[in-house]
Amino acid sequence: MGLRSRYVNIQSTLIIVLVLNLAIALTKAIYGYLTNSVSMLADGFHSLFDGVSNVIGLAGIFIAAKPADTTHPYGHAKYETFASLSIGVLLSITAVEIFISAYHRIFSGINPKVTTVSFVIMLVTIAINLVVTTYEKKRGQQLKSEFLVSDSMHTRSDIYVSVSVIISLIAVKLGFPSLDVLVAFVIAGVIGFMALSVFKESSDVLCDTRVIERDKIHAVVQRINGVQDCHAIRTRGKKSEIYLDLHVLVDSELHVDKAHNIANEVEAEVKKSFPEITDILVHIEPY
Repeated sequence: MGLRSRYVNIQSTLIIVLVLNLAIALTKAIYGYLTNSVSMLADGFHSLFDGVSNVIGLAGIFIAAKPADTTHPYGHAKYETFASLSIGVLLSITAVEIFISAYHRIFSGINPKVTTVSFVIMLVTIAINLVVTTYEKKRGQQLKSEFLVSDSMHTRSDIYVSVSVIISLIAVKLGFPSLDVLVAFVIAGVIGFMALSVFKESSDVLCDTRVIERDKIHAVVQRINGVQDCHAIRTRGKKSEIYLDLHVLVDSELHVDKAHNIANEVEAEVKKSFPEITDILVHIEPY
């Protein structure tokens, strides 16, 4: 599958997930607002930002799919990473807003209304979320898309949050309305933790953190006939699109064309062992 075709498939998957996430979010948020359930409303906003993250992902992938040009010789792949950073910012804002809303509810004296419809809505949205996260993760693995796999885990967190909301609704029904606010605080904490995870993953890419262990690449290169040793092994990029450069030592009396053939063999063998590596720079040195 070509790079362009891969991005088109990722975009198609995100559009399907976006429609389902928006339907879930609006259902929970509207009903949570009508029944004064701050935990259900918070869960609705959490789901809404699943949809927002899909939109940002679509925009980032649209730009990332553009081929390399004179001003971007390495391509535009990092725009997808910038999109992930935006998701982290939005998640942080959401966590703060939910925390503030829950804090004000402590002093408002308003208790949520819990009906059978409340439980039905939560159970149905949990079932839909299970379908969404399973589908998105499967497609992410098929397309080797780090964004889709990460986003599926983001959506899966919705399920855990929804389960906690159901527990809070049961508590309210049993006469403990203060637990509704407590669950909202927990949801805010979950979303805040997710934001930190997004920032960590994005910063690893932008700061060129090592992607593949040096020893693994060294072991592959050492098996190639004519290679005496290798060093200065460096990897960077996303897990689905890795750049590698390394120094390969060969016999100092080897003719340049034979040394060049060894370099080509190193590139071919490394790409065979690590298909996610898209570009390799081999520097030949005399042993």
